[in-house]
Amino acid sequence: MRVTKEPEVRKQEILDTALKLFGENGYEKTSISDIAKAIGIAQGLCYRYFPSKEALFDSAIEQYADVLLEQFAGIEKNKYKTLRQVIEGMPATVEERDKKYYSVFHGEENKKFHDQLSLKVCEKLVPLVEELLLCARQKGEIQFDDIQTAAVFCVYGQLGILLSDDLTEEDKSKRIREFLIFALRL
Repeated sequence: MRVTKEPEVRKQEILDTALKLFGENGYEKTSISDIAKAIGIAQGLCYRYFPSKEALFDSAIEQYADVLLEQFAGIEKNKYKTLRQVIEGMPATVEERDKKYYSVFHGEENKKFHDQLSLKVCEKLVPLVEELLLCARQKGEIQFDDIQTAAVFCVYGQLGILLSDDLTEEDKSKRIREFLIFALRL
Protein backbone atom coordinates (compact mmCIF):
# COMPACT_ATOMS: atom_id res chain seq x y z
CA MET A 1 0.00 0.00 0.00
CA ARG A 2 1.38 3.39 -1.01
CA VAL A 3 1.80 5.96 1.77
CA THR A 4 1.51 9.58 0.70
CA LYS A 5 3.30 12.20 2.78
CA GLU A 6 3.68 15.94 2.55
CA PRO A 7 6.74 16.85 0.44
CA GLU A 8 8.67 18.42 3.32
CA VAL A 9 7.93 15.46 5.59
CA ARG A 10 9.09 13.00 2.92
CA LYS A 11 12.20 15.04 2.17
CA GLN A 12 13.12 15.11 5.86
CA GLU A 13 12.47 11.37 6.16
CA ILE A 14 14.87 10.71 3.28
CA LEU A 15 17.46 13.03 4.81
CA ASP A 16 17.18 11.47 8.27
CA THR A 17 17.37 7.93 6.92
CA ALA A 18 20.35 8.77 4.72
CA LEU A 19 22.27 10.26 7.63
CA LYS A 20 21.45 7.30 9.84
CA LEU A 21 22.83 4.96 7.16
CA PHE A 22 25.86 7.21 6.50
CA GLY A 23 26.59 7.02 10.22
CA GLU A 24 26.18 3.25 10.39
CA ASN A 25 27.74 2.17 7.08
CA GLY A 26 29.76 5.19 5.96
CA TYR A 27 29.01 7.55 3.10
CA GLU A 28 30.85 5.53 0.45
CA LYS A 29 29.07 2.28 1.33
CA THR A 30 25.58 3.78 1.32
CA SER A 31 23.67 4.10 -1.94
CA ILE A 32 20.45 5.90 -2.82
CA SER A 33 19.00 2.42 -3.30
CA ASP A 34 19.90 1.53 0.30
CA ILE A 35 18.21 4.68 1.56
CA ALA A 36 15.03 4.06 -0.45
CA LYS A 37 14.91 0.43 0.69
CA ALA A 38 15.26 1.43 4.36
CA ILE A 39 12.29 3.79 4.05
CA GLY A 40 10.25 1.46 1.86
CA ILE A 41 9.95 3.80 -1.11
CA ALA A 42 11.01 3.73 -4.76
CA GLN A 43 14.54 4.88 -5.49
CA GLY A 44 13.17 7.46 -7.95
CA LEU A 45 11.37 9.24 -5.12
CA CYS A 46 14.71 9.95 -3.47
CA TYR A 47 15.93 11.49 -6.72
CA ARG A 48 12.82 13.66 -6.87
CA TYR A 49 14.05 15.47 -3.76
CA PHE A 50 17.81 15.07 -4.14
CA PRO A 51 19.42 14.79 -7.59
CA SER A 52 22.38 12.87 -6.14
CA LYS A 53 23.77 11.37 -2.98
CA GLU A 54 26.16 14.31 -2.76
CA ALA A 55 23.27 16.80 -2.97
CA LEU A 56 21.53 14.88 -0.20
CA PHE A 57 24.61 15.09 1.98
CA ASP A 58 25.09 18.78 1.21
CA SER A 59 21.51 19.36 2.39
CA ALA A 60 22.31 17.51 5.60
CA ILE A 61 25.36 19.69 6.23
CA GLU A 62 23.31 22.81 5.57
CA GLN A 63 20.55 21.67 7.91
CA TYR A 64 22.86 20.65 10.76
CA ALA A 65 24.85 23.89 10.40
CA ASP A 66 21.58 25.82 10.76
CA VAL A 67 20.75 23.90 13.95
CA LEU A 68 24.18 24.72 15.40
CA LEU A 69 23.93 28.36 14.34
CA GLU A 70 20.58 28.70 16.10
CA GLN A 71 22.21 27.46 19.29
CA PHE A 72 25.10 29.94 18.95
CA ALA A 73 22.71 32.77 18.11
CA GLY A 74 20.61 31.95 21.16
CA ILE A 75 23.60 32.15 23.49
CA GLU A 76 24.05 35.90 23.28
CA LYS A 77 20.99 38.10 23.11
CA ASN A 78 21.89 40.47 25.95
CA LYS A 79 22.86 43.81 24.37
CA TYR A 80 24.06 45.11 27.75
CA LYS A 81 26.98 42.70 27.98
CA THR A 82 30.38 43.88 26.88
CA LEU A 83 32.17 42.06 24.10
CA ARG A 84 34.63 40.76 26.67
CA GLN A 85 31.76 39.31 28.74
CA VAL A 86 30.33 37.66 25.63
CA ILE A 87 33.72 36.09 24.81
CA GLU A 88 34.31 34.96 28.38
CA GLY A 89 30.93 33.25 28.42
CA MET A 90 31.02 31.60 25.03
CA PRO A 91 31.32 27.83 24.71
CA ALA A 92 33.79 26.26 22.29
CA THR A 93 30.97 24.16 20.92
CA VAL A 94 27.22 23.85 21.24
CA GLU A 95 27.04 20.30 19.96
CA GLU A 96 25.74 17.56 22.17
CA ARG A 97 26.84 13.99 21.62
CA ASP A 98 23.29 12.65 21.59
CA LYS A 99 21.99 15.08 18.99
CA LYS A 100 20.44 13.71 15.83
CA TYR A 101 23.41 13.90 13.44
CA TYR A 102 26.31 14.02 15.88
CA SER A 103 27.65 10.52 15.16
CA VAL A 104 27.61 11.08 11.39
CA PHE A 105 29.80 14.15 11.65
CA HIS A 106 32.07 12.95 14.45
CA GLY A 107 32.79 9.33 13.64
CA GLU A 108 36.44 8.44 13.09
CA GLU A 109 35.72 7.52 9.47
CA ASN A 110 33.77 10.73 8.90
CA LYS A 111 36.45 13.39 9.54
CA LYS A 112 35.90 14.80 6.06
CA PHE A 113 32.23 15.37 6.89
CA HIS A 114 33.11 17.10 10.14
CA ASP A 115 35.54 19.40 8.36
CA GLN A 116 32.86 20.30 5.77
CA LEU A 117 30.40 20.97 8.59
CA SER A 118 32.95 23.14 10.43
CA LEU A 119 33.45 25.30 7.34
CA LYS A 120 29.71 25.65 6.78
CA VAL A 121 29.15 26.68 10.42
CA CYS A 122 31.95 29.24 10.12
CA GLU A 123 30.37 30.66 6.97
CA LYS A 124 27.08 31.06 8.80
CA LEU A 125 28.66 32.47 11.98
CA VAL A 126 30.55 35.34 10.34
CA PRO A 127 27.48 37.64 10.02
CA LEU A 128 26.57 36.99 13.67
CA VAL A 129 30.10 37.89 14.80
CA GLU A 130 30.09 40.96 12.55
CA GLU A 131 26.96 42.11 14.35
CA LEU A 132 28.61 41.61 17.76
CA LEU A 133 31.72 43.50 16.66
CA LEU A 134 29.68 46.37 15.21
CA CYS A 135 27.80 46.68 18.46
CA ALA A 136 31.10 46.66 20.40
CA ARG A 137 32.51 49.36 18.13
CA GLN A 138 29.40 51.51 18.62
CA LYS A 139 29.86 51.18 22.40
CA GLY A 140 33.53 52.17 22.08
CA GLU A 141 34.89 48.78 23.19
CA ILE A 142 36.93 48.22 20.02
CA GLN A 143 38.57 50.79 17.77
CA PHE A 144 39.18 49.18 14.36
CA ASP A 145 37.28 49.87 11.16
CA ASP A 146 37.49 46.61 9.22
CA ILE A 147 34.78 44.70 11.07
CA GLN A 148 34.34 42.12 8.30
CA THR A 149 38.00 41.04 8.37
CA ALA A 150 37.95 40.90 12.17
CA ALA A 151 34.80 38.75 12.13
CA VAL A 152 36.24 36.35 9.55
CA PHE A 153 39.47 36.07 11.55
CA CYS A 154 37.62 35.56 14.85
CA VAL A 155 35.51 32.75 13.38
CA TYR A 156 37.80 30.90 10.96
CA GLY A 157 40.88 31.50 13.09
CA GLN A 158 39.50 29.16 15.74
CA LEU A 159 39.38 26.11 13.49
CA GLY A 160 42.94 24.98 14.14
CA ILE A 161 42.23 24.76 17.84
CA LEU A 162 38.68 23.43 17.54
CA LEU A 163 39.76 20.61 15.22
CA SER A 164 42.73 19.62 17.38
CA ASP A 165 42.53 16.15 18.86
CA ASP A 166 45.25 16.96 21.41
CA LEU A 167 43.20 19.36 23.55
CA THR A 168 40.22 18.95 25.85
CA GLU A 169 37.10 21.01 25.20
CA GLU A 170 37.98 23.09 28.25
CA ASP A 171 41.51 23.80 26.97
CA LYS A 172 40.15 24.72 23.55
CA SER A 173 37.69 27.17 25.06
CA LYS A 174 40.31 28.72 27.33
CA ARG A 175 42.82 29.23 24.51
CA ILE A 176 40.26 30.69 22.15
CA ARG A 177 38.85 33.08 24.75
CA GLU A 178 42.28 34.28 25.84
CA PHE A 179 43.44 34.86 22.28
CA LEU A 180 40.27 36.71 21.22
CA ILE A 181 40.50 39.01 24.24
CA PHE A 182 44.17 39.68 23.40
CA ALA A 183 43.62 40.13 19.64
CA LEU A 184 40.62 42.43 20.08
CA ARG A 185 42.44 44.37 22.83
CA LEU A 186 39.61 43.97 25.33
